[in-house]
Amino acid sequence: MRRDQTHLWELFEPVVTGMGFDLIEIEHFPNPKHGVLRLYIDTPAGTVTAEGKPKGIVVNDCSAVSRQISALIDVEDPIRGQFNLEVSSPGLDRPLRRLQDFQRFTGSLVKIKTVMPLEGQRNFKGRLREATEETVIIETETEELSLPMSAVEKARIVPEF
Repeated sequence: MRRDQTHLWELFEPVVTGMGFDLIEIEHFPNPKHGVLRLYIDTPAGTVTAEGKPKGIVVNDCSAVSRQISALIDVEDPIRGQFNLEVSSPGLDRPLRRLQDFQRFTGSLVKIKTVMPLEGQRNFKGRLREATEETVIIETETEELSLPMSAVEKARIVPEF
């Protein structure tokens, strides 16, 4: 589903999880002078504030995770070259990467891009109906589509207002 970043996930996820957050996505854009390593974090599903409202990520959360990950990077040196570390919330158009992400947002409007064309197209938009380890089912305006999970290159929520 993604370029292989297994080593980064194995290094960063225990730290982020240990701090009480979910690691949603890792993006790495290497560049000799202006590389970027971006981590998206979120609160675990069902986390609420004292008022009973869903708890989101705030700047202090990103800052705390950034300090921990930065220290880990200094010790482990998992990425060559210079880069800026960014830690962010996933936002309204959050990426869907893992099966649990797809399942958590069942019913949401999504955009999916596949690795290779399926029936002549790579970009799909529809309502997420179901997700298993093998299949993602979306309902478009005209039909219900079953896409192989292994064919998904990128998937994102489409914000609805």
